[in-house]
Amino acid sequence: MIGRSILRGPRPGEAGAFLLVVIIAVAVIAAFPLFWMVLSSLKTPAESMQTPPVWFPSTPNLDAFSEVAEVIDARRSFLNSFIIATTTTAGILITSLMAGYAFAKYRFGGRDWLFALVIATMFLPPIVTLIPLYRLVTSMGFNASLVGVIVPHLANAFGIFLMRQFIAGVPDDLIDAARVDGASELRIVLSVVAPAVAPALAALALFAFVYHWNTYLWPLTVLQGNTDGYPIVLSLGRLLSYNRGAMNTGLVMAGATLAVLPPLVLFVFLQRFFVDSIVGAGVKG
Repeated sequence: MIGRSILRGPRPGEAGAFLLVVIIAVAVIAAFPLFWMVLSSLKTPAESMQTPPVWFPSTPNLDAFSEVAEVIDARRSFLNSFIIATTTTAGILITSLMAGYAFAKYRFGGRDWLFALVIATMFLPPIVTLIPLYRLVTSMGFNASLVGVIVPHLANAFGIFLMRQFIAGVPDDLIDAARVDGASELRIVLSVVAPAVAPALAALALFAFVYHWNTYLWPLTVLQGNTDGYPIVLSLGRLLSYNRGAMNTGLVMAGATLAVLPPLVLFVFLQRFFVDSIVGAGVKG
């Protein structure tokens, strides 16, 4: 009997319970740094220095958050980050949708080779293209400005690949019917194709916004000396140098908490579309 039970494996109910425990454990591990960051931002300087560390602050306070605004120009930094992330994300959505539609629904010479070349750029580490991009931005006169941070990333190979894969699943009959009705190609893309791949667009928007909100090396390279153009990620570096002692922990954690809020809020609003895009990709696959 024991041998038979081992061969049969766990029952469906037991397997589901085990999977639930694993999911909860992974979720707790993933959320723990965020949880600790928020708690640390509410501690007093004495509690942040205490050893062993204090888990929960005895008297939670928001002093560190008000101090962040005194050390850095948080309003301007958040505005710079918002401009960089939203403009770059909008550019990626537009170029990816247009290029994905062309690769998926048009037949032209060298299409497959050109698409393969676009995919090949995904394998280049960002550090490899850092110097060529900087020289290009400098030659165009965009160095030390937000324009220089934004322009080189208005098109994205991953976005083009993602849109091409989803748009390929849009029935050709819908597009042909729109053409018969006299719709232009731009009208077809905006009125027929875009609604059909809306979950993929939302997922791409989430990826692009979070990445360019948190990007550090490229803005640091372009905005040399222009501290007024620093996004919030670069401005947080000033919190580290404000006080080299351990009493600076709460200040740094408060700044990090503020910086992580916009991407977190965006994820909450777009998570349904993100899941839908994954499910759709699985069904098509």
